[in-house]
Amino acid sequence: MFSIKKWLFTAAIIGAVFAGIAAGMIGIGIVSADSSYEDLKAFTEALTIIRKNYVEEVKTKTLIDGALKGMIHSLDPHSGYMTPDSFKDFQVETKGEFGGIGIQIGIKDGFLTIIAPIEDTPGYKAGLKAGDRIMKISGESTKDMGIHDAVSKMRGTKGTNITITIFREGWKETKDITITRDIIKIKSVKTKVLDDKIGYLKLTQFQETTAADLSAALEKLKKDGFTSLVLDLRNNPGGLLNSAVEVSDQFLPTKKLVVYIKGRKGNKTEYYTEGTYQSYTDMPMVVLVNQGSASASEIVAGALKDWNRAIVIGTQTFGKGSVQSLIPLSDGSGLRLTTAKYYTPKGTSIQGVGITPDINVKLDAKNGKSHTVYREKDLERHLKNEQVNEETKDESEKVPVEVDEKNDAQLQRAIDTIKAWKVFEKMPKKAA
Repeated sequence: MFSIKKWLFTAAIIGAVFAGIAAGMIGIGIVSADSSYEDLKAFTEALTIIRKNYVEEVKTKTLIDGALKGMIHSLDPHSGYMTPDSFKDFQVETKGEFGGIGIQIGIKDGFLTIIAPIEDTPGYKAGLKAGDRIMKISGESTKDMGIHDAVSKMRGTKGTNITITIFREGWKETKDITITRDIIKIKSVKTKVLDDKIGYLKLTQFQETTAADLSAALEKLKKDGFTSLVLDLRNNPGGLLNSAVEVSDQFLPTKKLVVYIKGRKGNKTEYYTEGTYQSYTDMPMVVLVNQGSASASEIVAGALKDWNRAIVIGTQTFGKGSVQSLIPLSDGSGLRLTTAKYYTPKGTSIQGVGITPDINVKLDAKNGKSHTVYREKDLERHLKNEQVNEETKDESEKVPVEVDEKNDAQLQRAIDTIKAWKVFEKMPKKAA
């Protein structure tokens, strides 16, 4: 029997925040008594031959670790094998403070590709951009390198340097970038008051403390007299499943379904609001999303959209609709295994598709620097959506690398929408 935790992921974040919730105990069968025996026989034969005949002596554990990594690598991009050290590191990342360079990565065409740098981290300050390919880490090729192997290599003590080799679209050759590692502290909630008493909340991650931090931020906005709200989930890669439920809890009435998950056998687990925090269920609300809104962000956006609680504005989200179980093994290592898909309250799977905004607003990428959009459906070996056919990716889809507030068309549309909402609220119901 093994203790298992459920997790939500987009792609690996270097020293980043991934999280989960306790999910009970199950037995893990090693193999079934069918043709698997013959397959295992071939494996043990190969293992024995390598140990006896390989040109250099190699430890059995090294071979087993390599076999495990290869086996999990054949599954979807969010499953993985972790060594004991990696497994320990992984379990502490939920705290929102960690050592590393601060970039979100995925696998594209066999290469590690930056999905997005985390704001105000060494990677961000060094000029790393979404879409950059990481060709080498400290001189070692990343071709066919697993995400968590890359994570382990890029982690390190604060103040130490690491050199990564980058290739960017439009470049003629690669470039070495040396980055000084630091302690990455991610503030998961940022807040301010906009024009016309519109409260603005930006969630950057879904960590253990996010729901409590959000509650405190809402209390502060309440003292400032806010009468409406913009919840910004753009470029939020996700995190804790229970954090997503607790965040939704603050904007929906009690006993409302937020999300449910289904495993291979069709077993269904539902997550409802519980009224743990003070709720803000009546005021006008807009949720901002984009291609970087993933996983837990999509759960929140999907729940608020399905219950008609908020207007969703922006662009199609990332489309990460699977749940991973974190399973410890007897030697201290662990498996991160995709064991379920999640569904919005109306029963919609967003896997490979994403959340469609109520109002689609794209940011102009014609002037200034831009990068190609990557979503779940662009990752190798991603799970297919059983409800719909995935659309072919538009290779020309570009978004700006950076957008200042005055040129943020999505935020401005959110403000205009709320202002119009307030006007209609003041009108007699018959006239409105």
